[in-house]
Amino acid sequence: MTETRISVTRRTARWDPDAELSVKDAMDFWSFAAAAANVVMQLARPGVGYGVAESKVDSGSILKHPWKRLRTTSQYLAVAVFGTDEDRAAFREAVDEAHRQVISTPRSPVRYNAFDRDLQMWVAACLFVGLEDTYTLLRGEMTPEQAQRFYRSSWTLGTTLQVTEDQWPPTRADFDAYWDEACKQVAIDPSVRDYLMELINLKMINPLVGLPFRPLLKFLTIGFLAPVFRDALGVRWGPGRQRLFEWLFLFVAFVNRFIPVFIRQGGSHILLADVRRRVRARSSLV
Repeated sequence: MTETRISVTRRTARWDPDAELSVKDAMDFWSFAAAAANVVMQLARPGVGYGVAESKVDSGSILKHPWKRLRTTSQYLAVAVFGTDEDRAAFREAVDEAHRQVISTPRSPVRYNAFDRDLQMWVAACLFVGLEDTYTLLRGEMTPEQAQRFYRSSWTLGTTLQVTEDQWPPTRADFDAYWDEACKQVAIDPSVRDYLMELINLKMINPLVGLPFRPLLKFLTIGFLAPVFRDALGVRWGPGRQRLFEWLFLFVAFVNRFIPVFIRQGGSHILLADVRRRVRARSSLV
C-alpha cells in the first residue's frame, strides 16, 4: 500500500527528551502551516469530501467565508485542546446545529451524515496526525512513552463532538493499524478535487492578497501530505522539494526553540477567550 504518513529523513534533534508531553505542546502557531493539508486529508474520505463540497451551510463554507471558517476551525482546536468541559459542551452544541443540515440527498454520489461517528473519528484522526507530524518536525522524535501520552491526550479532538473514547484505538500502535486500514478508503473524485484545488490555490480570497502566498501554501500543503493523499489528489512531489521542505523545518525548529511559549501558543488562548466571550454574549460560535 502507498505510504500513509509523511517520511522525513532530516529532523531536528530532541531538545527536551524527558518532557511530560501532551497534545497541548503541539499547539504552536507553526503547526497551522499544515492546516490546508489537513483539510485535504479529511476530505479525502468520500463521505467527508462530499459532505463539505455539497454542504448547504454557506456560513461555514471555506470557499465563501474563508476567514470565518479559519476562525471557527482554529477555535475548535483551541476548545478541544485547552478548553474546559463547559467550553466543549458549548462548542459541541453550536457545531451540532450546523451539522444537522449536512446530510446526503438522493442525488449525492455517496451517502453521508455529519453525525456519522465513523466519519467524525476519521476527521479527529486526521487532526491528530497533523499535530503529531508538526510536533515531531519542530521538537524531534518522541520516546514510545511520550508518544503514548501525547496520543492519549489528543482524544478530545474527537470526543469534543460525537466520537467516544472507546472508538479511539487504545494504544499508539493500535492507532497506526487503524490509520493504515482507514487510508484504504481514501479517494478524491474530480468534483472534490476541484474544490480542494480552489482552496490550495487561494481562489476564495482577493487575488492581490493571495498571489504572493499561493506558491508557499501549495508547497507546504503538498509537503504535509503523505503519498497516499498526494496520489489521490494527483499532485507531484520530487526529491528536491522534499529536501527543501526538510531544510525549511530544520530552520523553523531552530528558531522555535527561542520563542517563548506564551507567544507560540498565545493565539489559541486568544481564540479560546473569544469563544467564552461569545458564549456569555449568546453570540454565534460557528
